[in-house]
Amino acid sequence: MAPSTLLRLGLIGFVVVWLFGPDVLRSTVPVWLAFAVALGLELQFFVGALRSSPRPRPDRRPQAADRARFGYAEEPAELFLVREQGEEIWVPYSGESDEELDELIAAERERPDWEPAPVETEGPLPPALRGLLVGLAVIGGLALLLWYVDSHTGWDSISAETRAKATQRFSREASRIAGKPVTIRCDEAGNVVGAVQHADGVALVGGDVAYLTPERCFDLYRLAFDGEITSNRTARALAVLAHESWHLRGERDEGTTECYALQSGVDLGRSLGLSANTARQMMRQQLTENALHGRGSADYLVSPECHDGGELDLNRRSSRFP
Repeated sequence: MAPSTLLRLGLIGFVVVWLFGPDVLRSTVPVWLAFAVALGLELQFFVGALRSSPRPRPDRRPQAADRARFGYAEEPAELFLVREQGEEIWVPYSGESDEELDELIAAERERPDWEPAPVETEGPLPPALRGLLVGLAVIGGLALLLWYVDSHTGWDSISAETRAKATQRFSREASRIAGKPVTIRCDEAGNVVGAVQHADGVALVGGDVAYLTPERCFDLYRLAFDGEITSNRTARALAVLAHESWHLRGERDEGTTECYALQSGVDLGRSLGLSANTARQMMRQQLTENALHGRGSADYLVSPECHDGGELDLNRRSSRFP
């Protein structure tokens, strides 16, 4: 199988798994990365095909083995090619009449092992350009599929009025954590967070506005308005909202902010519809994942003091942590 075909099959498989597979894949791997790699390889295949020497056209004349087997002269004076209904037949020609040629053609066809030779057609486009167009069509079709699925299942599928109500709800919760009125906005245009900053949220320390990715806003919406929980995604969305709220409160250090966010995430989850046990379990899982992965950066690793009774414990009177 050609490398370009394997590439396209791999891209299709990745997009399908990214759309309908585990949540951790969508939250950790940006789908545009796969499209960028696929486009680059398609261009590489195209340039390589242009630089490669053209494939020699096959010799349709009878070969030496054919002459020896079917009695052609070693060096025939002339061979006559007949094409009929996609068939190619070579017959020796030495000035025979039309009737004699018909008899020769009929004799060739009556050979028990005779098969019509395939006729190669290159088509209206060069093979290299045709391959590139096929690759671009596959990439474009998958991008259209992603857009359709996202617009009918994600944050964009919600009406503008409902999105406004949701962000108002998120802003009230963030204001409670920040200790002052703040605003939460969902970055539908993708100009602030997501692929731009490789983060789920961003806020100016001490400011009054924070931005979340549409994916995290949608996870919070599903919890607060529909009561739907998607384990790790719901937990991460709560942690992100609480994290950015602590930045708005004035906390600068990322590790400390994350520790405070996971503690505040328990009450935040309860306020948005979770039971106390479920909210606490989610935040404990986030704390475990932080220790294992550090969210891809050492800056986000919580301090060793982030434990029950530690210096970063927000409620030392309680033995429950976070």
